Amino acid sequence: MKLAGGQAAAFLAKPDAGKSAILLYGMDSMRVALKRQQVIKALVGAQAEEEMRLTRIEAAELRKEPALVLDGIKAQGFFPGPRVVFVEGAGDGLTAVLETALGEWAEGDATLVVTASSLNARSKLRKAFEGDQRAVAIGIYDDPPGRPEIERLAKEAKLGDLPQGAMDALMQLARTLDPGELNQTIEKLGLYKYGDNTPITGEDIDACMPATSDANLDDAAHAIAEGRTGDVVPTLKRLSGQGVNPTALCIAATRHFRTLHAATTHPQGPDTALARARPPVFGPRKDRLARQARRLGANKVEKALTELMNTDLQLRSSQKPPEMALVERTFIRIAMLQRN
Repeated sequence: MKLAGGQAAAFLAKPDAGKSAILLYGMDSMRVALKRQQVIKALVGAQAEEEMRLTRIEAAELRKEPALVLDGIKAQGFFPGPRVVFVEGAGDGLTAVLETALGEWAEGDATLVVTASSLNARSKLRKAFEGDQRAVAIGIYDDPPGRPEIERLAKEAKLGDLPQGAMDALMQLARTLDPGELNQTIEKLGLYKYGDNTPITGEDIDACMPATSDANLDDAAHAIAEGRTGDVVPTLKRLSGQGVNPTALCIAATRHFRTLHAATTHPQGPDTALARARPPVFGPRKDRLARQARRLGANKVEKALTELMNTDLQLRSSQKPPEMALVERTFIRIAMLQRN
């Protein structure tokens, strides 16, 4: 049978152990893998692999030895408890093999969990699962996780009930991070708040967000946005020594000032603009950007963007100037806007 929407989410959270097989398919392999981990854990627990109650079969192996899946389903485990046979990367070419396994399945056998990439409505594999009332087929799409999914992840991370502000912040993050990064952020948040019973804040979430390669580039952008002319040259020398090229510096600064421009021109003020930014901005970084936006104002931010765009064009021109020196002069001119 086919499940979708709320029915699919409810089944994945608490799968029916009486079903013979579960097919999970979708374009995003990370999303499919996360849902597969969720459903297998719900079926057989976190220790199934150590207790040899989880059998993994690659699609390539199964094509060579079609009997593997049926043998796995019918095998008796050394440890008591439910069992799962997991087939990864299946496609329509394995339909006949898996249909045979579905037909031979009996109560007490291992549950068959199969993952596949995107399958259209004409897919033979998908039809085989959708047409069997003892099996389930669920499409995993690229929709961002909703409140129930975030609440489940928070519960697994032992975060308890999330304050409304923290829930809103995590739902914003879910629209910009991929599922794996969102899971890691919430797991890290659970460790970060371990033994701390105070409510989760935006600062807590900001501290647990994935580290990016842009973090060092932000140092230079903050220096010029805050008018710290004396820090520009040392910061650029440090970044150059780390292998950062001038074009990357210019792009990072442009992105930073575009965020400031959105903050300075929003009718409800910088705080609202930054809260609605994509990706969202939290905690101390949000406060810092808001202060920069208020000090500079829209006119100075626009002048900075003009300087950066002109520099970017020069960096990309056929007549190559000394690139780092060009960026250095541009950054100092922008930093000096604070004094005008």
